[in-house]
Amino acid sequence: MRGPSDRRSERDHAGQARRRKGASQSPDMEVTPAKEVHERTERPVSPAKAEEQAMLVGVGPEAPDASGNLPMLDELAELARTAGARVMGRMWQRRERPEAATYLGSGKLEELKALCTECGANLVVADTDLSPAQVRQMEEALNLRVVDRSELIIDIFAQHARTRQSALQVELAQLQYLSPRLKRMWTHLSRITGTGGIGSRGPGEKQIEVDRRLIQKRLQVLREELAEIESRRGRQAQGRPGVFKVALVGYTNAGKSTLMRALTGADVLVEDKLFATLDTRTRKWDLGRGADVLLSDTVGFIEKLPHHLVASFHATLEEVRCADLLLHVVNGADPDAERRSKSVRSVLRDIGADFVPELVVLNKIDMLQPVEAEILAKRVDAAVLVSATRGTGMDILADLVRAQAGARLKVTRLRVPVTDGRTLAMLAARARIIEQAYEGETCVLTAALTDELRAKLSIYVQEAEA
Repeated sequence: MRGPSDRRSERDHAGQARRRKGASQSPDMEVTPAKEVHERTERPVSPAKAEEQAMLVGVGPEAPDASGNLPMLDELAELARTAGARVMGRMWQRRERPEAATYLGSGKLEELKALCTECGANLVVADTDLSPAQVRQMEEALNLRVVDRSELIIDIFAQHARTRQSALQVELAQLQYLSPRLKRMWTHLSRITGTGGIGSRGPGEKQIEVDRRLIQKRLQVLREELAEIESRRGRQAQGRPGVFKVALVGYTNAGKSTLMRALTGADVLVEDKLFATLDTRTRKWDLGRGADVLLSDTVGFIEKLPHHLVASFHATLEEVRCADLLLHVVNGADPDAERRSKSVRSVLRDIGADFVPELVVLNKIDMLQPVEAEILAKRVDAAVLVSATRGTGMDILADLVRAQAGARLKVTRLRVPVTDGRTLAMLAARARIIEQAYEGETCVLTAALTDELRAKLSIYVQEAEA
């Protein structure tokens, strides 16, 4: 007599046989409604290993310049180049707002299709974020892959992520972008039902709901890990109360990493690409005359930086909010330098760092005529003109930062017992010692202290000067 385990084994074997039979059927064979096929809908893709040849498209009220060029797509072209694509052409439709269904109007869409065929483009890149419906409609009309601005930036971020923190931030941005676009990626939206008989049927949940729930769980894990990283950075900043902290900010590719290397000698990546730096790097900067500060290089900003990307890089940008001074680096060789600097200030407002004191540094003046540099410096309110590659203006910049750091220091006279090595070490590490002498068992110091450090060592303070 067969037991329950034997019957269960036969049932499992029968279910496997039915599934194998279904898999071996011809595609032309009719499938019964009870056996729905779960398939993935593939977006149009280029042949394997083929170079991505991009056609750039945009919509807006702006008009081409007098020469017929489209400077409003210059930044998108640079992003596409950084992502590894070759820009084959540009198209712009002048209208107040994009077409709700297809982004471009029907006539312009047909024109775009013909232009892509003519120049051999296998990818269309839109200058703004597209809705899932817009992407689907455009791909069906063009039979080409379509990506929007956010997807392009996320791809660049994924290429440049080097550390655990940046990898987590990129994954967070990818999942946030992917979540509302699941319908475009999958058509297996039928209810999950078992094919193995009684006991094997699913909960009647749609596959898209399963995918969305998994994404939400992963998003929660990523946010928790990044929150811990951000908390750790906050504790590190609090552990350096007497140190003046300076952060480099600016439009991406403005030369921040080159400037950091020139100022600190740090071996940081310097590359002529957008978003070459995703991770915050902090190094000691010797200003001379016994003054030291901590200098941090941060991720660059761009125009129309998507808000969800700003949120993903919240932990990285925490270094900007915790700084005592921002060095806003402006690329003097950029013809749109003035507008770029306004975009940087807009992002600083978005991340809550607009209250931090700012010092504008006009970089790459070696690529300008002296008169041009002076005019541009007035337009962007630059306090100093430098060339990071040639070392021009580094001493003037150091003097300005030293003055900013000194403005928050108070010259204080202290008497510390020589047996209190911990306090003496703290003063050596966190204060600028001006004079030091010994009177028996007491060390008498004159040092420039921050208010925080001065309050901490109040029992040793003898007198102070403003």
